[in-house]
Amino acid sequence: MTHIVRTKQLTRAYRGKEVVSNVNLNIKQGEIYGMLGPNGAGKTTVMKMITNLVKPTAGEIEVFGERLTDTSYRVLGRMGTIIETPIFYEKLTARDNLELHCEYMGYHNKKAIDEALDLVNLKAIDNKLVKEFSLGMKQRLGIARAIVTRPELLILDEPINGLDPLGIKELRDLFKMLSKQYGITMLISSHILGEIELIADTIAVMNNGKLLQEVPMEQVVKQTTEYIEITTGDSSKAAYVLENHLHISNIRITDDGQIRIYDCSVPQNELMKTLVLHDVAIEAVHKKKDRLRIISCLS
Repeated sequence: MTHIVRTKQLTRAYRGKEVVSNVNLNIKQGEIYGMLGPNGAGKTTVMKMITNLVKPTAGEIEVFGERLTDTSYRVLGRMGTIIETPIFYEKLTARDNLELHCEYMGYHNKKAIDEALDLVNLKAIDNKLVKEFSLGMKQRLGIARAIVTRPELLILDEPINGLDPLGIKELRDLFKMLSKQYGITMLISSHILGEIELIADTIAVMNNGKLLQEVPMEQVVKQTTEYIEITTGDSSKAAYVLENHLHISNIRITDDGQIRIYDCSVPQNELMKTLVLHDVAIEAVHKKKDRLRIISCLS
């Protein structure tokens, strides 16, 4: 499969301190590539280097099979981006902002503006001034601007910021549609594993400026372990009951006193019944999933 973006030993230092260190990304054509990591992991800096906003201290970037240089204008025209907070002309409407963007990008398909606004659910208020937009609406408009010119590569930095749960789901569905129906390759960053896993084909885990792993999402799913988490005021007694009365040995008591049961052969209702019969007060019970390798990388 063709690679749309490749980086080799990509490094960026500020005042002698590396904020990105020897990062090697391999983003394939048509996939959604999720970059996962906490704030300050270096995700935004990597995106800025791929879009030529920041120059690498060392290493190389290859986009669409070409090495990125100071004069890679045509390559940059094939991208759509939203990095950090999107900035607009506040006293103009959403439609005016998109028309201006298309003008300086040399893109003259007027229908594309209607389609982009419709895709992010802003068409009904396209003549409203941007200064009257909420943070979530501005985030939607930023995505509309990023996709209006039908880019081959879409780079989105924390695109769900400021959105409510419904808005997040709508954009999640939009990203999947753009990938599957339009064949757009996407690089999306987030600090939320639960969101990245719902859309990404490949996941890159970053922390402290380093790429810790790059792995297909299907492999992450295979590494997932289900467990039952019990909150109780007496975790030691609960563990004793589980081990001696239900013969469950695959349990773990976390630092905050939660009990995690990794043996799912005993039904949950039997677990609860046995604990209650032995006077263990249960405050909460949850069934969860643990991505052990990824979580350990980020800790």
